[in-house]
Amino acid sequence: MPETPEEFYARAAGALREPPVETWDTWPFEGPVRPRALEPPVEQEKPRFGEGGVDCDRCEAGDEKFIWTNERWRLTATREPTGLPVVVLLEPREHYTQPADLPDDMAAELGILIARIDRAICSVEGIGRVHVGRWGEGGAHLHIWFLARHARMEQLRSSFAAVWDDVLPPTPEDIWRANLELVVAALGD
Repeated sequence: MPETPEEFYARAAGALREPPVETWDTWPFEGPVRPRALEPPVEQEKPRFGEGGVDCDRCEAGDEKFIWTNERWRLTATREPTGLPVVVLLEPREHYTQPADLPDDMAAELGILIARIDRAICSVEGIGRVHVGRWGEGGAHLHIWFLARHARMEQLRSSFAAVWDDVLPPTPEDIWRANLELVVAALGD
């Protein structure tokens, strides 16, 4: 039987661990960390932006807000340069909340697009790896993240790449724009 949120909280709140992250070569900070206190479960989660497709800014956005589009999908970049050389998000034109909501043909197409976008990003000189992830806590419109790390920067590898993206100084805007243009060119039609 799965745990309820209350059972999970009762079991975990007093047993938080301090992982030895300061010994991990990908950890972006010096020294140990101490976890925050675990907060108890809320009565109801906050609604995400665009829940149920209502007032969804992603649904309302025109194609000019995207760096690449086709009849069912759109690719957008962050609004401004970040620490990593390329960070883009793929989303369906139609409002779907999670991958499980996609019709089977679009789910299959998503797999193909992930591979195409990965190859397109890797065509940018100096890219070491592309991390693909799905976080959807802020907006209800399905979006898949692509975070490219610099080649030969071993410290930036793994799951902390997203944290390093916030720690590193922003990529110079001219380089950032050129990187995005290369990605779009590699995607073609």
